Amino acid sequence: MGEPELSVGLIERASVVRGVLHGRFMGGGTLLEAGPFECFPGTSGVRCQAGGVTLEADELCLAPVDGAPFTLNDIMIGVQFHWQRAEPQTFRGALRVRRRGDGSLVPINDVGLEEYLESVISSEMSPSCPVELLRAHAITSRSWLVAMLEREKSPGGPTGWTRDLPEGREIVRWYTREDHDLFDVCADDHCQRYQGITKVVSPEVHAAVSGTRGVFLVYGGRVCDARFYKACGGITEEFQNSWEDIRVPYLSSISDAAERFPALTSERNVSDWVRSSPDAYCNTADPRIIRQILPSFDQETHDFFRWTVSYDRSELEEIISSRSGIDIGRLKALLPVKRGPSGRLYSLRIVGSKETITVGKELEIRRLLSRSHLYSGAFVVDTTAGPDGEPVRFTLRGGGWGHGVGLCQIGAAVMAVRGFTADGILGHYFRGAALEKLY
Repeated sequence: MGEPELSVGLIERASVVRGVLHGRFMGGGTLLEAGPFECFPGTSGVRCQAGGVTLEADELCLAPVDGAPFTLNDIMIGVQFHWQRAEPQTFRGALRVRRRGDGSLVPINDVGLEEYLESVISSEMSPSCPVELLRAHAITSRSWLVAMLEREKSPGGPTGWTRDLPEGREIVRWYTREDHDLFDVCADDHCQRYQGITKVVSPEVHAAVSGTRGVFLVYGGRVCDARFYKACGGITEEFQNSWEDIRVPYLSSISDAAERFPALTSERNVSDWVRSSPDAYCNTADPRIIRQILPSFDQETHDFFRWTVSYDRSELEEIISSRSGIDIGRLKALLPVKRGPSGRLYSLRIVGSKETITVGKELEIRRLLSRSHLYSGAFVVDTTAGPDGEPVRFTLRGGGWGHGVGLCQIGAAVMAVRGFTADGILGHYFRGAALEKLY
């Protein structure tokens, strides 16, 4: 196995691609000098204007002459999440711009896996993280990526089903990370954050990636599909409750602590759990550790371990209607149907006066109950009734940030601060997996 070359989609669908070349680039046999450039749909392909030169091709490739980087304007990060925003980002390597059938453009960065990882680690985490966390994250990210590349690509978009049940419609969806058709991996949280050299790659990040070069998590002779997220909330989740109905042994549920927490076997257990503050690795409010772990915009989120969101009934009805496209009428109740061992819901019944829908899996529930995303599916619902006994307010009390499957980034960081090695961190979150150097 050699080091893979990756194609990274920087923007999914753009009407125009603007940026700056920070040196000389070759495009279609023409030398382009440093300066601003603009790509837009041409007659049949992509047209580019740079330094008074106009190029047009079915697929436009701009390759640096002396390793110069390029910047793209208005790259959207945190798409559909609560930290969504646009910002300029700078990249090394070649820039390819492809046109879709609908006329939109897709800018793609071609880069080697190890250089890509240095950016991912610097984008996902603060470069001041403990070195053992950086090493553990490098191995996790490398493993997930290669496992994704080895899997058969899905047709694209969400997977699941809609069917009629006696109590109403059931809508089950999960979102694959391998549904991109023009490139291997996207640059946002849907896959892994990749912000090129926008985030400074520290010597520690470089050492973590180069020091683990070619090292993977392996189970049963295959590279592990090593998932990660911000904070589990105390107990991690099982793979099948967020994605396909397949049990993945190394993505089993574990207590994020030195001792095992009691099982969440009832709604009462879950309610007590999300109202408590157990001594889990990811239960930290230490500002020094948070600054070490999280990039600046992630530090805007403080209540990741335990959180509360409250809606009046009409607001939540409007959110559900706009997010689902279904008019449920007057919202009567939010009823848990199925939960995973971390307390995360992967089936929720939404009872309305016009229609009742049962929704899954975990991410789809989070999407339908928020204008962006709820932090996680591990929540209970407190319902406030009005004088007529009808609900007037729904308060969601929950724990954790993310799907909870695999490596808990904040928990892993606290483990590193407490002296755990990368091997110990990975052994905690990916039970039964081994480390192997494959190139």
